[in-house]
Amino acid sequence: MTLTKEEFKKRLKEKLDRHFEENLSQASDEDIFACICSIVRDGYSSKWRRTRIAETTNQHKQTYYFSIEFLPGTLLKSNLLNLGWLDTVKEAMKELGLDFDKIAAIEPDMALGNGGLGRLAAAFMDSLASTGYAGNGNGLRYKYGLFKQKFVNGYQKELPNDWLQQGDYWEVRRESKSVLVRFGGHYNMVDDHGWMTPQYDGASIVRAVPYDVAMVGYRNGLANTLRLWDAEIAPEDELNYPSIADRRKVEDLTSILYPDDSNYDGRLLRLKQEYFFVSAGLQSIVNYFVKDLKGTNFEEFPKYVAVHINDTHPAMAVAELMRLLVDEHRVDWDTAWDITQKTMSYTNHTIMAEALEKWDVNMFKELLPRLFDIITEIDRRYVESLEGKVDGGMIDRTRIIKDNQIHMAHLAIIGSHSVNGVAALHTQLLETEVLHDFYELYPDRFNNKTNGITLRRWIQIANPELAKLLDKTIGSKWRYDSKEMLKFEEYYHDTATLSSLTKIKADNKKKLAKVIKEKTGIVVDPDAIFDVQVKRLHAYKRQTLKLLHVIKLYQDLKAGISHPKRVVIFGAIAAPSYVFAKQVIKVINSVADMVNNDPEIGDKLKVVFLENYNVSLAEQIIPAADLSEQISTTTKEASGTSNMKLMANGALTVATMDGANIEIKDAVGSENIFAFGLDKDEVYKYYANHSYHPRDMYEKDPVMKKTVDALIDGTIPGCQSEGRALYDNFLGDNEQFLVLADFEAYLHAQDLAEKVWKNKRQWAQKSLVNIAHSERFDSDKTIERYASEIWHLDKVEIEDKA
Repeated sequence: MTLTKEEFKKRLKEKLDRHFEENLSQASDEDIFACICSIVRDGYSSKWRRTRIAETTNQHKQTYYFSIEFLPGTLLKSNLLNLGWLDTVKEAMKELGLDFDKIAAIEPDMALGNGGLGRLAAAFMDSLASTGYAGNGNGLRYKYGLFKQKFVNGYQKELPNDWLQQGDYWEVRRESKSVLVRFGGHYNMVDDHGWMTPQYDGASIVRAVPYDVAMVGYRNGLANTLRLWDAEIAPEDELNYPSIADRRKVEDLTSILYPDDSNYDGRLLRLKQEYFFVSAGLQSIVNYFVKDLKGTNFEEFPKYVAVHINDTHPAMAVAELMRLLVDEHRVDWDTAWDITQKTMSYTNHTIMAEALEKWDVNMFKELLPRLFDIITEIDRRYVESLEGKVDGGMIDRTRIIKDNQIHMAHLAIIGSHSVNGVAALHTQLLETEVLHDFYELYPDRFNNKTNGITLRRWIQIANPELAKLLDKTIGSKWRYDSKEMLKFEEYYHDTATLSSLTKIKADNKKKLAKVIKEKTGIVVDPDAIFDVQVKRLHAYKRQTLKLLHVIKLYQDLKAGISHPKRVVIFGAIAAPSYVFAKQVIKVINSVADMVNNDPEIGDKLKVVFLENYNVSLAEQIIPAADLSEQISTTTKEASGTSNMKLMANGALTVATMDGANIEIKDAVGSENIFAFGLDKDEVYKYYANHSYHPRDMYEKDPVMKKTVDALIDGTIPGCQSEGRALYDNFLGDNEQFLVLADFEAYLHAQDLAEKVWKNKRQWAQKSLVNIAHSERFDSDKTIERYASEIWHLDKVEIEDKA
């Protein structure tokens, strides 16, 4: 369905009159925003309905993407773009004297995720719909999400992020699809007409209510569903919740993302969250198979259903599907296990041991007694299947239950038919190091699917002028088929195109400078290098290395050593219980105060740490970036996706050869990236030999020593204890993130970047190459590989593709 400017204006006025009894001159921006959302919902509702009908009627296989995080950002512009209405609505509102961007900014980011894991899940939802596959998200409807980050005297403070305060304009409550989830109590197996069935007693019942959000495909008539579960008291269980405090316990189940896991209650709540959305989602899927598809033979279940486990948080899906099949639908164990393995697939997102979830046996058994016994049986049969075939050491290393813990990654691998990493190096390290035993056992299950980003959002929405330049030079087909972007490299020597590219970047930097002034009061020079590091705050991502570079630049400038003007921009959130990460934030903010208020420095160097980094803020920062900091310790970053977003917007990458940085270098060529640092073999040699002694480097390198000493010698006011914590960390024997080992090489890479910066034409050419080759990381391509190689989906045909 097309929409003209006049039709939009008419509908907007009608909605205002009908819903608010107002005309345009009386209406608030909030009322106008609500009416535009209503128009958009009207635009996709029939597509959403027809998609569901087509999926059921034609019995398309569907994938269900289980993720504890989704980070869609805002949906108004995305939905308008995918409907083909964005430019029309912008122009119509301009003619009405309305500021579209100001009104669109009323929409809060959906607080359903934290970092790259959630953003990837959201990108995949967009790409599944846009590439024409039946794919649904399954997650939690967090009322407050992670939290709202606020800096107070340089320290991170966590405030509630009440993003649902005004309601969500996109969700549809589907009460009829509610299911019940059971916690605690105990059970006995009883004979029910020859089938041993669990009989429960003393369990608490929570009602899981789904809220569905349409995921609109890019101009193809298809709309999939992101299903988010909220927790309510089950009517039949109200007597077990007599007080307000008891009722709050149920509400808390879906209040916040990632409860504090530094204490027992926090870990228990997280375990409850994980089981809640896994159980609710799988019950919903099984109900669909039985009621909508009229399925009676569960051996056909994998023909219609693919369940994807995104990281270990939903790994209980393996055991829960077994419970539903064996207990609820009386499928014999061996058949149920075959069905489960054919249905499940698993993406590993980390090689860091602490991120591979493990649950205390006693906690798990008390909360989920039946599921614990099922996992115990899966583990017993797994061990039995390997006895006599492999050595006992391998069995012990790979079994699910050991050392009084349940290893969720092991459950996911054993219970799935596919295990994938998210970048070539990451997958290689899984196969050769982290999961080597499993790779020896199941080599055919392992595969790589390098992560991707939605170029639609990060170019067409976030950087519309760049999108127009691409249209002007290579035509508009790239909007549908990103490989067309490779043609942009043909303009490498075109002066007019390079000038346009430079102007677009300059304009984006002016816009960001205005945002920085409004948010922080800091005035920055748009002509400076905008040097950006935006990502979750973690020691392995090494915001610390960037911090040391800032200190070095400051010391140079104070000593009369010149550098091109630079604005260093951080965006990062630390987990509430992650003490070291919060210390890093405090030191960065203290350094920023020192640098930004030093009259001798002026605008030669500015340091900006923007609060509450989220998707909407990223859409303002990333198009304005000149340098992209991707400086994780090699072997620690699974993939990275901010590297891809910044690349697509023409930033040049300063990178260790970690995660997808390797593939970026392969795409653009070594001359168009600033690569540095230890390689994986050097890192693993340090780990194997325990031979990393950073104090030796520090004592021998006067530049390093002076830089690191600034943390403790009084140079930086207001962070004495935090500075000491970082100092001690950097100099500790075998410090695992090898910050000082890469210090000298990092400075050299930055010097090289400064030399290239002085040649504006050369910089623009390198930027152009990066934009052209960002097509490799289009999430549409990633999803095509998942769909054909793991999920085995076919395309959904919708009659109306308007």
